[in-house]
Amino acid sequence: MRSRFGSMNVLGTILEGCSSDPMTGWRRDGCCETDAADKGRHIVCAVMTEEFLVFSMTRGNDLSTPRVEYGFPGLKPGDRWCLCLDRWREAHAAGCAPRVVLEATHQIALERVPLETFQAFAVEPNTD
Repeated sequence: MRSRFGSMNVLGTILEGCSSDPMTGWRRDGCCETDAADKGRHIVCAVMTEEFLVFSMTRGNDLSTPRVEYGFPGLKPGDRWCLCLDRWREAHAAGCAPRVVLEATHQIALERVPLETFQAFAVEPNTD
């Protein structure tokens, strides 16, 4: 799974898919693409942890509870998800940022987070 739009990742190569199970992305196409309507900039491919999911819930965004009316299965530790850039930054500042799949994180994220910071949280690219 690759970007349909030719977007680049933080490493300067073609943006890879983040997850198809659960299906993620602003467009729910598996990629951390963005457009003008994506006010949250869902561009960081993050691997969920229990610590981060609890943190997100305390910030008013419950990512763990399924929402069948929206086709959202709820996330669990280990799931990959296109996370809002500012939520990742907020979690990083709080010491609970989830790991990042660099190949699936949109290059726009570099406007707010240095590559070296993302590299410190890097995991292997998605293989699904």
